[in-house]
Amino acid sequence: MTTTTAKPSTLNKFEKFKAEKDGLAVKSEIEQFARMGWEAMDETDRDHRLKWLGVFFRPVTPGKFMLRMRIPNGILTSQQMRVLAEIVQRYGEDGNADITTRQNLQLRGIRIEDIPDIFNRFEQVGLTSVQSGMDNVRNITGSPVAGIDRDELIDTRELVQAVQDTITNSGQGNPEFTNLPRKFNIAIAGGRDNSVHAEINDLAFLPAYKEGTLGFNVIVGGFFSGKRCEAAIPLNAWVEAHQVVELCRVVLEIYRDCGLRANRQKARLMWLIDEWGIEKFRSEVDQKLSYPLQTAAPKDEIDWEKRDHIGVYPQKQEGYHYVGLHVPVGRLFATDLFDLARVAEVYGSGEIRLTVEQNIIIPQIPNSRLETFLAEPLLQKFSTQPEPLSRALVSCTGSQFCNFALIETKNRALAMIRELEAELCVPQSVRIHWTGCPNSCGQPQVADIGLMGTKTRKEGKTLEGVDLYMGGKVGKDAHLGQCVQKGIPCEDLKPILRNLLIERFGATPKVGA
Repeated sequence: MTTTTAKPSTLNKFEKFKAEKDGLAVKSEIEQFARMGWEAMDETDRDHRLKWLGVFFRPVTPGKFMLRMRIPNGILTSQQMRVLAEIVQRYGEDGNADITTRQNLQLRGIRIEDIPDIFNRFEQVGLTSVQSGMDNVRNITGSPVAGIDRDELIDTRELVQAVQDTITNSGQGNPEFTNLPRKFNIAIAGGRDNSVHAEINDLAFLPAYKEGTLGFNVIVGGFFSGKRCEAAIPLNAWVEAHQVVELCRVVLEIYRDCGLRANRQKARLMWLIDEWGIEKFRSEVDQKLSYPLQTAAPKDEIDWEKRDHIGVYPQKQEGYHYVGLHVPVGRLFATDLFDLARVAEVYGSGEIRLTVEQNIIIPQIPNSRLETFLAEPLLQKFSTQPEPLSRALVSCTGSQFCNFALIETKNRALAMIRELEAELCVPQSVRIHWTGCPNSCGQPQVADIGLMGTKTRKEGKTLEGVDLYMGGKVGKDAHLGQCVQKGIPCEDLKPILRNLLIERFGATPKVGA
């Protein structure tokens, strides 16, 4: 039974409409919505409750919805990818798919009239978009090279799937977890390099040995919002792999039943931990578990610098390689999706993986086929050896498709990086992250250089601008960067980035540039 701590008189508008009708209830109304069209729909159903099914109304593209998938651990089959390609292809220039910073895909250009057929096609190939928006648990991230990494500690694939199945009732929708105070992020790390950015999740698991047994240390409370950004803190807890699912359930139940709801700016898990203190929060978790919660292992096993997995790498399976492809700012069109499905089948096992850096991995390529694969024309677009700045570029959707964004990001980011690469020799990869608004989908706080969209004034005019973040660190000893300069007009940004790259990252001007 879902409860709230706020009195009815203090409920914000989101809590009010959730109390009136559970978001998942619109699942039974999809056929009706498709017949009536988006303009005739109840506004709350259209603008909010549809997000419980992963369907997002976008005022900047009226009539064309975004559809957010659930892709646990970022793993797809070629059959699933081909279905997604066919869906996107239907919408022509409006249709594309973006890889997100949670190993997920968002499809664009979708019409409400087509949603019933799309959902039927999803079911046939084991895809779902359920509970992927609003006050639900987002896509659960795990190691992008789970099961194929020569140095991995724990294969995260089955664990991530089991957690998703618990939360979503195996993709059918689960009312137990459809009324959280706000969204919730879970990550399970299986390697040594923190490839899931664990520190920015509400709940995350880091591989750790305790008395010779490999399990997970648990951290809680990481999040980004327009008002506050915090890295996750230790729960002082260690669990074995078979205990992970129950711990996720218990933490979510506590958050659901006790989390703050009156003010949505204070509705994330860390605010509850602030109010209770970490010791009380841990005690509440311990009391609800069927097993005694052990104290944390002395240290976790995150002792490598972060890898981006772009390039060619031998697998733990003898005679096979995985190949990481760089996808510029994560954007894919229908022809790209078809091509990726094809090469995954022809050269690999038909599996395709997504990374939190918005890139693609094709695993299970036999040594005998590797050379031919690397000669594929597709790799001219999605390189295994991108330039250092392009390699680490990450961007949110931006104002082209998102009504929250204050600036255009993807196209601008790509154009600016290519200009800088034409002018500079950069000796190392520099992680530059763009996000269109303070919601931080592009995660500028974890970047070497982070750029957050804003509006600024120059010579009496309002212009698109950015706030500049510096110093984010991923991998071992991860920590968040800080805002160092506010309100830089985008038209003035390039020389600032150029100077930063020279002064801080060892870049040198190219001859004649």
